[in-house]
Amino acid sequence: MAKLGYLQVTRQCNQQCIICSNPPTEKKLSLKKAKEKIDEIKSEGGEGVIITGGEPTLYEKLPELISYAHEQGVFSRIITNGQKMADFKYAKSLKDAGLQHLHLSIYSYRKDIQATIAKKDDSLDNILRTLNNLQQLKGITVDINITISKLNADHLSRTVAWLVVRYPFVQHFVFNNLDPFMNRASENAQQVVPRLHDFELELHRALKILTEKQKTFRVERVPLCYLAGFEFACTETRKIVKQEGRTVYFLDQKGKSTQNEWKSEKTKNCTLCSLDNICAGLYGRGNYYAVAELGPVFVSRREIIKKIKNEK
Repeated sequence: MAKLGYLQVTRQCNQQCIICSNPPTEKKLSLKKAKEKIDEIKSEGGEGVIITGGEPTLYEKLPELISYAHEQGVFSRIITNGQKMADFKYAKSLKDAGLQHLHLSIYSYRKDIQATIAKKDDSLDNILRTLNNLQQLKGITVDINITISKLNADHLSRTVAWLVVRYPFVQHFVFNNLDPFMNRASENAQQVVPRLHDFELELHRALKILTEKQKTFRVERVPLCYLAGFEFACTETRKIVKQEGRTVYFLDQKGKSTQNEWKSEKTKNCTLCSLDNICAGLYGRGNYYAVAELGPVFVSRREIIKKIKNEK
């Protein structure tokens, strides 16, 4: 996998998602500073940059920054909510600048659930326009990012099935279990934080559909005892096995942050599990997610490691 750096260019957003873990501020990066960060990523062996926010499409100099990264031979991609790229002209401007890949965030195929989480009535309509634009433009590959919450936990597989039928050009999906600690997510915890059991079956159904459709996928912040048969897809486990790190350039006081440790909280039961040393555990254990939901499993660790290392 290519070595990537994450670069926050703005903290502004055009949605007010009730599960947001990245609070909006007026901070943004100057184009000069952003280019310097691209240079730093390249000098440290980075092959690509993931431009994020906030919502990066609100960064006025985004086309220029993408163009600069392209000129430097740094593969560029963005994480977006798809609201501004519903404008075909704007979407084309990013492609013309050299954008090669994007991560498109969606919560649900149900318009009411999408609107409730995003706090924007036309959120899903704009996402569909963005997908139609990308299908027409060609040349930009797309990942779908789905954050798992209590509000969409009961229909993950239906959202996936709906997307793969309507947009077969999408090849990769990423499921993120909700980060409960930050900003609006913690403020709305009772409404949005799921139990692990709330999404276990639906996530398994969704991954089975993607496997049958020959799509690829990753799952983040879900312990391996809830990924039976799909342990190889766990992002944290893959990083543990491959000994990979991640560097993020934040706009707040965190500044440049490099993460090399992928272990979260565990329980006594975890020490009995055959996958203990390749499982990150449960992020938010005991605070938002229940310890009682964790249990040891006894499957071959060697086979999971082998599958991860042998994947192209």
